[in-house]
Amino acid sequence: MDTVADREFHFHARDFARVRTLIYDRAGISLHEGKQAMVYSRLSRRLRETGHPSFESYLQWLESASGPQAHQEWQEFVNCLTTNLTSFFREEHHFHTLADWLKARGPQPTRIWCCAASTGEEPYSLAITVAETLGLNAPVKILASDIDTNVLQTASRAVYDAGARGLSPQRLKQFFLRGKGNNTGYIRVKPELTRMVEFRPFNLMQPQWQLGDPFDVVFCRNVMIYFDGPTQRKVLERIHGVMKPKGMLFVGHSENFTESRDIFVLKGKTVYDRV
Repeated sequence: MDTVADREFHFHARDFARVRTLIYDRAGISLHEGKQAMVYSRLSRRLRETGHPSFESYLQWLESASGPQAHQEWQEFVNCLTTNLTSFFREEHHFHTLADWLKARGPQPTRIWCCAASTGEEPYSLAITVAETLGLNAPVKILASDIDTNVLQTASRAVYDAGARGLSPQRLKQFFLRGKGNNTGYIRVKPELTRMVEFRPFNLMQPQWQLGDPFDVVFCRNVMIYFDGPTQRKVLERIHGVMKPKGMLFVGHSENFTESRDIFVLKGKTVYDRV
């Protein structure tokens, strides 16, 4: 890969290779060759923000610097290279499956982990499912985590465009407040739902997982597609370790873990039972 003449910054093959290594080591993300333009576009913003004249300079500083500023820039580096595509009730059959499970289980203490909360649509969809099935006072707690701290800030605000995809008029009326005045065109998740959800930054690659009591349900959807085979297996083993036996794991529509049937057994369409 040669430098493109009209680019603002030099971006050589060695720079891309270095980025691939750093994001893999830091977040487990495996970038293929076709991601060169995306990497340039997203990271060039960090070069402008930090005042570095080249990718070589920026990456050299990132690897050698220490202290709070370096820690913050590592987080920005990861934030830039993660992908956040979400909507309310995405892959809706999962929420029907969860509702059926909750009905059968009844109102008993339940812990749910949403591993890739993004901007919050998924965990709030989980909270709505719980409220519709067991009521707003159900003893259900939802931990919603993401490696990207920027999207978690959006999720914590719980404010969305009034035209957000995936919400029926009935759910909009029941679970959201409509903005007025300067907030016209926006909706806010009602406090009765937000109390059910705790947001926390979390990197699936960190060696120690301190997440509290074991989970009954884990939503880890469209995360593993960014990992290579060995990394997928490592993450699945760790998820297995923080779940209750017979707990349910929900994954993305293009994810298949039949090679890990020793720890997760396929139960339904992209739904697994923990062994």
